[in-house]
Amino acid sequence: MPTAARLVAAALLAILGFYMAEQVKALLPEGMYTGKMSEVTAGLGLLTGWIVLGSRAGRGWTAGINNGITATVVLVFWALFVFGAYKMIIDALARRFRDPMEAFAEVFLKMYEYASYLADTNIILSLLIGAVVAGLLTEMAGRAWR
Repeated sequence: MPTAARLVAAALLAILGFYMAEQVKALLPEGMYTGKMSEVTAGLGLLTGWIVLGSRAGRGWTAGINNGITATVVLVFWALFVFGAYKMIIDALARRFRDPMEAFAEVFLKMYEYASYLADTNIILSLLIGAVVAGLLTEMAGRAWR
């Protein structure tokens, strides 16, 4: 069921996802192909905001902050998974794996590799602040437009 809280949550996490992808692009090695990284992450933020954060609005301010942090962690997980799986598919098409289990394990290795780029103070603070703001604004929207 569409609600104002879901719409606000989706918009805020899409913006957060796009902004974070742009910050991560600056930390990636020079020459690394980023393609539509920002757009994909914004789309994942849109879905995560709608499904995870927006559906939990209206439970109080503390719950709003916790829900914002939870939704942001979910967004980061799915972004890492999608980009890890994409890289695995590219490598699989280039026949770099001997068997399917090696390819499957590569997804998680790539997730770990990409997560290492997130271990920057600016990115962690931006994610934390963005999560709290998204949670609080979603809670406000849930209370204002019931």
